[in-house]
Amino acid sequence: MSDPRESRRRTALAATEPVRAVASFGALAAGLPLLRLAPRGDAHPVLVLPGLMAGDLSTGTLRRWLRGLGYPVVGWELGRNRGPTPEVVDGLPALVERLAREHGTAVSIVGQSLGGIFARRLAMRSPHQVRQVITLGSPFAPAGRGAGDTPAARLYRSFAPMHAANRIHSARGVGRSLPVPSTSVYSRWDGVVDWRACLQPVTATSENVGVRAAHLGMGHDPAVLWVVADRLAQSRDGWRPFRRPTRFGLGALFPAEDDAPST
Repeated sequence: MSDPRESRRRTALAATEPVRAVASFGALAAGLPLLRLAPRGDAHPVLVLPGLMAGDLSTGTLRRWLRGLGYPVVGWELGRNRGPTPEVVDGLPALVERLAREHGTAVSIVGQSLGGIFARRLAMRSPHQVRQVITLGSPFAPAGRGAGDTPAARLYRSFAPMHAANRIHSARGVGRSLPVPSTSVYSRWDGVVDWRACLQPVTATSENVGVRAAHLGMGHDPAVLWVVADRLAQSRDGWRPFRRPTRFGLGALFPAEDDAPST
């Protein structure tokens, strides 16, 4: 039986999603001077994938931010994300292969929501071409843990007739440990997906990082931008778990209940 209090909480979070997403823009503007202190890494290619019913416009802030840090960044250029359509199933692996070939190195993939599920599947398919995966509010855990009965899940299922038979995403296996380093960014304040469905097993090369962002605001939330920059800045062979920053009050961007070890 579902908890009435949890149900009311989820309803309130869903109702306030748009307002809280807009508030993240204000927080971003206020935090830009501090965000300029974010770590910078080598200029390897980064692919950014949008969430369900979103396109490259939705990841514009994130991509501009990463481009300013020196990364060659691309969007997926496949229009609106309606799930694993034939165009996505054929286009994404070809895009990763092209980027790896053109830059002579593996590609980091940042995926928001459904885009993160695609990113994980790409890493499982071609680990030699994928350097690491960073997911933002992506419900890749089994449906029994909360991923199957949300508005986002129901919307995804409504597009099922458009999905390819040999689809790049299926529920089976996508939540298991990846063969490349992976960071799952999640929020207990997510009003679109159940945050518990965004948690992966913690291993020597996989982690979960909590933020306060709304689901729709993850692509421009200052804490999320810091995490993405920090993760991309690591050397290819020197991956370490995320450590919450403490300089200049940056630790206040992250929730206490999801505290990571401090530097």
